[in-house]
This record gives sequence, structure tokens and C-alpha cells, in this order.
Amino acid sequence: MNIGLIKESGIERRVALLPEVVAALVKLNVPVMVEKDAGERSFASNEEYRAAGATIHSKQEVFNGSGMIVKINPPTVEELGWMKPGQIFLGVLNPLVDHETVKKLAAADVTGFSLDIIPRTSRAQAMDILSSMATVNGYKAVLTAANTLPKFFPMFMTAAGTITPAKVLILGAGVAGLQSLATSRKLGGVVEVFDVRAAVKEEVMGLGGKFIDVEGARDEKSAGGYAVEQTEEFKNRQAQAIHDHAVKSDVIICTAQIPGKKAPLLLKKETVEAMKPGSVIIDIAASSGGNCELTKDGETVFIHGITIIGNSFLAIDMPYDASKMFGKNVFNFLKLMISPTEGFRINWEDDIVKGTCVTHNKEIINERVKALIQH
Repeated sequence: MNIGLIKESGIERRVALLPEVVAALVKLNVPVMVEKDAGERSFASNEEYRAAGATIHSKQEVFNGSGMIVKINPPTVEELGWMKPGQIFLGVLNPLVDHETVKKLAAADVTGFSLDIIPRTSRAQAMDILSSMATVNGYKAVLTAANTLPKFFPMFMTAAGTITPAKVLILGAGVAGLQSLATSRKLGGVVEVFDVRAAVKEEVMGLGGKFIDVEGARDEKSAGGYAVEQTEEFKNRQAQAIHDHAVKSDVIICTAQIPGKKAPLLLKKETVEAMKPGSVIIDIAASSGGNCELTKDGETVFIHGITIIGNSFLAIDMPYDASKMFGKNVFNFLKLMISPTEGFRINWEDDIVKGTCVTHNKEIINERVKALIQH
């Protein structure tokens, strides 16, 4: 079965597969069709794809000739119109929120795999695109803050006196938060981290951060390592603790999210207004509502001398390495369905394959997505 690689549209600069991954697929006897200039904005040329063993075509030719379409973002309306019954789509469908695309894929009899709902198991770590992209987002968030902040990050001893280090507060100690912590420390910042999951305290301290303890948090094992909704009593204690630390901070990196739900509101308007002029807030939870009450998704706002950058897609500003990581995740997932003897085959007995599939045979088969849509 041919795999078709599609060029992303809009502001997206990443590509789902770089030539090195295409070469690895070709070695497994999987033909790859690539849309012309698919990797252009990720600095991968058509010639490099040809050298890797792919063939270059127009978008429509790729859709017509491929059994599987691989793309980062959901198919556009035009692309949905080109998909054929029985075809497979592999990408990031955001099915817990984007129910309309899921319904359209099911109606078109397309088997849709969404890598953002891959089961959170140790075996699936090599395919976890959320962790990969969170790593990039966390890194870029700190660099963006450092470029925006009107102060140095590290401490300097100069003839003009001592420059004190920047104080950084990170909300959320998932992959993005921990990467933000590590990068901030490398730049010389003094870092505090808040998270409702006490289990991450050791990781925070191991990376040189100070963990902000707020007693009484709920932490459910069934959440697969993600944060869960908290009680009102805890939220009140949490709000006060965050306020007290935020007003002393130069930089706040917001990363806290709950899959399929609005991001928790952690940084209130009155807290922002009490912060020092010149401070910077980077909210990478912006696309799901933001952790900061004043965040505007995709925008930079200035309030009382505070810069608030709402951007959940910082990874597109590092298109080469972000594409490299994403493509490796895709390749590891595809290997679950590529047999040396049988060729390409969807193994429905594999929990990762089954758990990542959203639509098949004109039905929504992922139970979590189905429950949300029916609700």
C-alpha cells in the first residue's frame, strides 16, 4: 500500500515525514508518494525526497494513488472531498474537540488514526507526538520569553554592579513544563514550578527547580499522568499560592492542560495587574482557553506593562527538528502495522493501534470520542 505525504497549509511549517523517515519506509518496501514542495518550509527539498526513494506528485495525484494519507493537521474541506472509501488518514485530528471532522471522516468511510490520543503506555512513548511537540513548545516558550523580557536571565557580576537573575514561574510540570524548567535553568534563571500532581515534585527538584506545594490536590492514576479537575477548596488555596509567587516573577510560562477540556484558569486578571511592569507571560495552553485569564489565543497583548503571548504552536517556529521528532513518532507507529511477510496490515489486536483509531467502517470506534460526541 502506498503512503501519501501531504503538504501542510496555513501557518504550519512542519511536515509529517522528513526524507530520512521516507527512506526508512522505503527500506521496509512501503512506497511513498510526496506532494510537491511538501517539505519546503521544513528545509527538505523535492530532490531529497526523490533521493530517499519517494515519488513527487500533485496533491490530487497523491490522494488518488495512496492507500494512506499522512499529514500533521486535519484534512481540509477540499482534502476531505478527495478521500476515498476505505482510505486511511493518519495525523492529529484533535477528536476530543473537533467532532465535525470526526463525523465527516466516518461518513466518508475513512479509517482515521489520531496520534494525539495514543494510549499513555510505556510501549507507546516512542510514538507520543504530544510529548515530542511539548518538548519543542517548552523550549521555545523560554527563548521567546528571554527575547521579550527587558532583563537578563542569568546573574551577572559586572563593573556596573550585580545583575540579579530572572525569576521564572512555570505553571504545569508536564513535558512542556519540565522542558521550560530545564531551559530556564540553562539560561541562568531562578525557577519555581506549580503542579497539582505531587508525583512530579522529585522531577522538578532534580532539574533545579523549586516545587510549590499546595495541599489537598486530587491525583487520579486513571488519568494516565495528566492533571485532573480539582475541588473548589483546593482551587482557592491554589489561586492564593500562585498569586503570591506570580507577583514576584519576571516570567511566567503557562503549560497546564487537561485533555479534552478547557485549560484550568490559574492566573487571574488581578494577579497579572499586580505583577511587575516588564514581566512576560507565555501561555502555551492558549488554544484550549489558556491558563491566564487575559490570554488571547494567537495574539500578543499588553496590559499594565505586562506582555502576554498566547501561542500553543511554538513548535512551528522550529520546523526542522519538530518535523524530525514528529516523523520518528509516525514511523514508530507505522511499524506496528508493517509486517515483513504480510506487508501493511492493521493489527486490531494491538492496544496502541486500536486505541489510536477514531473512525472505521463508517463508524466512530473510539469509545471516549464516541461518548463525547453523543453527549
